[in-house]
Amino acid sequence: MPLSRIYKLHLSPDRKYVKALKNLLGFVPGNLSLYKMAFRHRSIALGIKRGGKNSNERLEFLGDAILGAVVAEVLFKMYPYKEEGFLTEMRSKIVSRVNLNQLGKKLGFNELIEFDPTTVNITSKQSSLLGDAFEALIGAVYLDKGYNFTKDFLIQRIIKPHIDIHTLEQTETNFKSKLIEWCQRHSKDIVFELVPNQEGDNAKLFSIQVLIDNEPMATGIDFNKKSAEKLAAEKTCELLAI
Repeated sequence: MPLSRIYKLHLSPDRKYVKALKNLLGFVPGNLSLYKMAFRHRSIALGIKRGGKNSNERLEFLGDAILGAVVAEVLFKMYPYKEEGFLTEMRSKIVSRVNLNQLGKKLGFNELIEFDPTTVNITSKQSSLLGDAFEALIGAVYLDKGYNFTKDFLIQRIIKPHIDIHTLEQTETNFKSKLIEWCQRHSKDIVFELVPNQEGDNAKLFSIQVLIDNEPMATGIDFNKKSAEKLAAEKTCELLAI
């Protein structure tokens, strides 16, 4: 084992944190600051110099793209005769916020995430804290180890042992359609409303809130408006136990 790894695991001031990450990831991190940032929620980063830029939001954006690319390749090879629509739907199921939240909980992310409990409820059905941290972690691994390493890590440590793709194939995850149909059955009005996001107008983020009979439900935030709507619908379905 290289001396740098021995130092990080047994001698460094962060050795307990490094060991926890090694147990989770299966390898010793190189740039430890990336992983610390991956588990730092915006609520706790606001007190740090440069504010939100020291949270996991930027890593989450990067990790989302890397995760989507790896999952797309896995599905492309697994289903050689399926059309683009099927592959897109399957990818959405795997990277859905509900699925990523469950993965984060299963992997014990709640023990590593830094957040302000006075402003964030990690157990709330509307919380995407664990799923966001999962994507941020992927971003950290990518910057630390490169794409091929991250791809192997996702396939061997996450997808194969923790994601039952064939079961997901039978699962309905078109949350927006599902939510609209539920509202129609119960004679309720539903609106997907664009609202100001916490980062301000210059953040280029879309913040969509679901209103059911004028009652605010969940909010989805993404760089793409349709994706924000889907996320808001997904959170609302989970909130209503639909």
